[in-house]
Amino acid sequence: MSVSVAPPSLSYELFPPVSRDAEQSVYRSIDLLADTNPDYVSVTYSGSTTRRRQSLELIEHLVQNTKLRPLAHLTCVGESRDSLEILIRHFLALGVRGVLALRGDLPADPHEWRGEFPFARYLIELIREVEVQHSAALAGGRLGVGVAAYPIQHPESPSYEHDIEVLLGKERAGANYAITQVYFRPEDYRQLVTAARKAGVSIPLIPGVIPLNSLRRLERVSHMAGVAPDPILAHALESASDESERHQIGVRWAVDLARAAFDDGAPGLHLYTFNDHAGSLDVIDKLQLPRTRTRVANTWATHSIH
Repeated sequence: MSVSVAPPSLSYELFPPVSRDAEQSVYRSIDLLADTNPDYVSVTYSGSTTRRRQSLELIEHLVQNTKLRPLAHLTCVGESRDSLEILIRHFLALGVRGVLALRGDLPADPHEWRGEFPFARYLIELIREVEVQHSAALAGGRLGVGVAAYPIQHPESPSYEHDIEVLLGKERAGANYAITQVYFRPEDYRQLVTAARKAGVSIPLIPGVIPLNSLRRLERVSHMAGVAPDPILAHALESASDESERHQIGVRWAVDLARAAFDDGAPGLHLYTFNDHAGSLDVIDKLQLPRTRTRVANTWATHSIH
């Protein structure tokens, strides 16, 4: 019997801890998230030299002390070609087999050096060049390269159509899949998929969702993503009577976005955790995602594949 249905992917994003107390909290979250058997866990990489070192330390912890597969963020803003090449080789030496290739946030000072690569597609090309040189260590395989996709027009973009062309360019440069930036309305993901497929984008487009449990976090995420906070969600969080109600509001909003995305053909789900495992675990529980993934896997295990 032939089984062609693939289980939905599941992944999380983590931030490197900024203190010893935060480190223990992150490690606790990692242990709990690991129980859901995600396909990979992405680790952000940006900011100061200290923050970048902490990112590398967290990746090393994931490789050496867990069964989780890290997806290493790599940003090209403020980096030279040589420094990026060194980082890619370092990731390979650590055992990383997946990279999320991003341009990164531009410095506030317009006179500050922005790096040699102005766009993520040049970074993707470099990753593929280094990959060829390490083909023996990779056993002839390839690095999984992910990129960002924008359901809502990028704040620096002249048009939404331009964003889609940029996404297509990243696929042509060698990207394997895309994870969306934060969005707040189901139609945002639907619009992205429709426009991308029409333009010729064929890579998987994975919705990135975050269970927001406070107005402050909503405003912070919106600022980081360069989008306006959803007024309905903002009002609900502001009007909630306590932390428990805000938690439920955030979980319900994320679940609704994820369900709509799955209805629109999403191949999986990426959860931005903000190192807060409780909301993400509640989201996948309400979606019955672990049960769905296990059921499909068991179907594969109990049938012969011809």
